[in-house]
Amino acid sequence: MTSKSAAAAARATVYGYPRQGQNRELKKAIEGYWKGRVTADALRETAGELRRTHWKQLAEAGVTEVPTGDFSYYDHVLDTSVMVGAVPDRHRAAVGADALDGFFAMARGTQQVAPLEMTKWFDTNYHYLVPELGPDTVFSADSAKQVGELKEALGLGLSPRPVLVGPVTYLLLAKPAPGVAADFDPLTLLDRLLPVYAEVLADLRAAGAEWVQLDEPALVQDRTPAELNAAARAYRDLGALSDRPKLLVASYFDRLGDALPVLAKAPVDGLALDFTEAAAANLEDLAAVGGLPGKRLVAGVVNGRNIWANDLTASLSTLGTLLGLAERVDVAASCSLLHVPLDTAAERDIEPQILRWLAFAKQKTREIVTLAKGLSQGTDTIAAELAANRADLASRESSPITRDPAVRARAAAVTEADTRRAQAYGERAGAQRSHLGLPLLPSTTIGSFPQTSELRTARADLRAGRIDVAGYEERISTEIQEVVSFQEKAGIDVLVHGEPERNDMVQYFAEQLRGCLATQHGWVQSYGTRYVRPPILAGDISRPEPMTVRWTSYAQSLTDRPVKGMLTGPVTMLAWSFVRDDQPLGDTARQVALALRDEVNDLEAAGTSVIQVDEPALRETLPLRAADHPAYLDWATESFRITTAGVRPDTQIHTHMCYAEFGDIVQAIDDLDADVISLEAARSHMQVARELAAHGYPREAGPGVYDIHSPRVPSTEEAAELLRTGLRAIPAERLWVNPDCGLKTRGWPETRASLENLVAAARIVRGELSG
Repeated sequence: MTSKSAAAAARATVYGYPRQGQNRELKKAIEGYWKGRVTADALRETAGELRRTHWKQLAEAGVTEVPTGDFSYYDHVLDTSVMVGAVPDRHRAAVGADALDGFFAMARGTQQVAPLEMTKWFDTNYHYLVPELGPDTVFSADSAKQVGELKEALGLGLSPRPVLVGPVTYLLLAKPAPGVAADFDPLTLLDRLLPVYAEVLADLRAAGAEWVQLDEPALVQDRTPAELNAAARAYRDLGALSDRPKLLVASYFDRLGDALPVLAKAPVDGLALDFTEAAAANLEDLAAVGGLPGKRLVAGVVNGRNIWANDLTASLSTLGTLLGLAERVDVAASCSLLHVPLDTAAERDIEPQILRWLAFAKQKTREIVTLAKGLSQGTDTIAAELAANRADLASRESSPITRDPAVRARAAAVTEADTRRAQAYGERAGAQRSHLGLPLLPSTTIGSFPQTSELRTARADLRAGRIDVAGYEERISTEIQEVVSFQEKAGIDVLVHGEPERNDMVQYFAEQLRGCLATQHGWVQSYGTRYVRPPILAGDISRPEPMTVRWTSYAQSLTDRPVKGMLTGPVTMLAWSFVRDDQPLGDTARQVALALRDEVNDLEAAGTSVIQVDEPALRETLPLRAADHPAYLDWATESFRITTAGVRPDTQIHTHMCYAEFGDIVQAIDDLDADVISLEAARSHMQVARELAAHGYPREAGPGVYDIHSPRVPSTEEAAELLRTGLRAIPAERLWVNPDCGLKTRGWPETRASLENLVAAARIVRGELSG
């Protein structure tokens, strides 16, 4: 096919779409089901209506091929485990009258069984459920969900393309099941898994699928020759099947690199590549392998992870370059639109001109369709759209919102001394022990306490004018009193104020920092039914006034025990926001760090002796390629130290991380120079404690003994046993006792019981140590 005919054939498509609905209807239905207020049939009807609505929206916008199978009640990797029959025995036993019960038992656990481990999906803030596999795992095909959703879309007269997690990525994301040797490699199960995928593909073809997309984002990471050979074998075998649809293998988040020639040679029918995160590298690599003659190329030229309007002219240039490299070039976002909010039209509080700088899922869909039209029919057909786009980009570039000379001057003036505490840890530790007077195995929580319906109602009433500021603050004061009183009675050693005034650990700060925008309806799925509204870092960042001092000081006035000041760190502020794309991330991180440094210093001046700066996203934001790690970790750890380096030696600095592969960044954790780190460890059975010990981590640590992402209450003995496991890696004088993460999403009854058991476990183990 010539470049001209390849252009004429260009179509618009997407890999996935936000699941929740405009008003988070899916979240409300699922949580209603958990509470017994919504039946399984009603939940399924809500889900089906959302799917149909989203497909129709895509088709009406001009998307030629809509995705199916990307929808999930909780997580698409968990859906894949069900599809291939990789359901742990403990969860099979949890299946009740409806299969949904077993599905949610895998995701959340029950009082009787623990859930699957949860961690981050590559370098995003989306969490997936980690498959548990072992040498005895027996796979079996269950294509009911995938076939059912395909038939739904076909019934609407649409052209659907089922989207599945590819077999290689699925195995590379898996871990050895409990009781299986730690060195077991799930990839050894590939030959056992491929026939199951073959069966699913045959079922989809029989149901009417012309194309099926197999997502292999794990192949954009550094891969060994053995792993690349496994990918080659997988797609040789799947491509050789006679009873299959056409296969599109999709990659995203980075360059495909060494895996590109492997997939280019495979007998598959098309590849999808990311031309936003790694446009130049993927273009160069694609040309180096001689393109994809006879194959379809789906070009992800619209950023599926950020919310800035696309540069249509630049994207058309990229697409034009690609036309000679494949039989057919289609236009798409770089990845699933799961990672962005649904629609800018719902935002009423953002200035209209600024709103034109932004593109959520619906706007990105229009961009994709516009680009496909311009490619296939000529740029004259989209002249008006191109002119408007150029004007919007120029408006953003010249806006005073984006540049603050004072902020830039302060960031440029940072010296090495500003990034280091004046005293070494050993000197600080002695001063802190003397000042705080804490017992062996001190107990604390991570920060937030349950966000009750009364608190959410109070915030809504304040926004709606049903109560005034004084009435709202009285409600917050009462909640802080109750939280502090409970912690004292429970016997917790270092208290928190519970964060009742905070809507979200990033948004709360962004709303008070100059240079940030907040949305009202910009919901994005983090995990399960947990949705967040990432702020938009639109310009240079500064702090006009203190953000947390008032409520922290109030909590401290209620007790003689230390109360932690709670802040979100600079890397996490970036990772859980939509960041500006017109300057290096490290520059933005330094600006945020300086704003937070002012807050840390004000907290200390107000009498706060323990200050926690959370960085749960430090590992999440780690680049996918090892060659890019050092530069990232340099600015990431420096920004944390800028935030915390100005305090006295007797002020104890904590940090917190959760739900990530910590072993990859132990040296970076050390480089933060925090006095205490708390980490998720309950689901991973204290793995992080062993990783810290292997590194020789010299400071204090609190690997979690209470999994807060499950409603189950851990027993005292369960928590005590986890503490004993932690003690085998971390000396008692450096071990803390705490939950995995904040308690915002939990209810009060389970929180009370769990924390009381946690404190009781600490007392038991202290007694064992003294004995």
